[in-house]
Amino acid sequence: MASVSLCMIVRDEEEVLARCLESVAGFADEIIIVDTGSTDRTKEIAAGFTEQIFSFPWQGDFAAARNFAFSKGRGDYLFWLDADDVIPEKEMEKLQALKKKLDEEKPDVVMLLYAAGFDENGRPAIVFFRERLMKRCPQAVWKGRIHEVVVPFGKVWKKEIVIEHHKEKMTDSGRNLRIFEKMIDDGEPFEAREQYYYGRELYYHKKFHEAAEELKAFLSRTDGWTEDKSDACRCLADCYYGLSNDGKALEALLLGLKYGVPRPELCCDIGKWFFDRGCFAEAAYWYRQALKNRKSTGTDGFMQEELRGYVPCIQLCVCYDRMGQWERAERFNEMAECMKPGTPACAQNREYFQRRKEESGTKPG
Repeated sequence: MASVSLCMIVRDEEEVLARCLESVAGFADEIIIVDTGSTDRTKEIAAGFTEQIFSFPWQGDFAAARNFAFSKGRGDYLFWLDADDVIPEKEMEKLQALKKKLDEEKPDVVMLLYAAGFDENGRPAIVFFRERLMKRCPQAVWKGRIHEVVVPFGKVWKKEIVIEHHKEKMTDSGRNLRIFEKMIDDGEPFEAREQYYYGRELYYHKKFHEAAEELKAFLSRTDGWTEDKSDACRCLADCYYGLSNDGKALEALLLGLKYGVPRPELCCDIGKWFFDRGCFAEAAYWYRQALKNRKSTGTDGFMQEELRGYVPCIQLCVCYDRMGQWERAERFNEMAECMKPGTPACAQNREYFQRRKEESGTKPG
């Protein structure tokens, strides 16, 4: 059977590291822990799981740290996790089954689903594919000081096995922006993906004008991943909303149609633009498209689960109610309830539809 090296970079992770390593027990043939400057019990906890613990001075470069960790792995495949990641038991069973096929199928890269963020009922809020298991070879190299990535190469598998990201502590909100600004100060040109994430980072810090300029520059490039460009259109629209320019926001959203079949997230954003202006027939069209396109193609980038089911259904309920099509409205409310059981909105809508039926039943024919 192919051997697997788990290669992690950590810093001050005493609260979550044991949870992570316990969840991956039995899958990795060796565990590599690279500490970038912990001042808590992280190294002590790691020592309970492996003797291969290394120090790497933090350089403001995540790719450099991860590449150092990868350089220490000796398995046939290199596997990475963050300290606040967890592999649920049922997903571990799938992962073990996958491991048994590596020798026979020989994929170069295995991409798994990453669930980051959860709602009040523990359902994933955002899900996307990440390169997770890579053949140990010269192409398995991390790129990017921030939002680092290994560009998939060779034979790529995409498997619906979920790694869950459960953040337990607040991170430095300005760290990413400082890393990007250091790159600018050092005269280091942005690759396409870095420019995309720099624009997003500016948006998160409410620097809407600067963010819009970076995102437009990214969209004008001939390189860059299609899923990033589609998402950049949505982020650009949010920048224009922040600048009180709703017309430009719609233009940015419609630009997203350039990048293939519109993802449900984009359809919902366009639907909301029309909904907010009382154009319910137009809004309903786009919410129906969101439902029609809800199945993942495997190249969707960030997938917001609510925008692929519950949100378009509940919005269609409201749209059809406003258009006087109450049976359709009620049907979509029940669909929304199936997508996300127990929501107050669906319960209130049921009461509303019941009252409407009772009132219409008392009126003379």
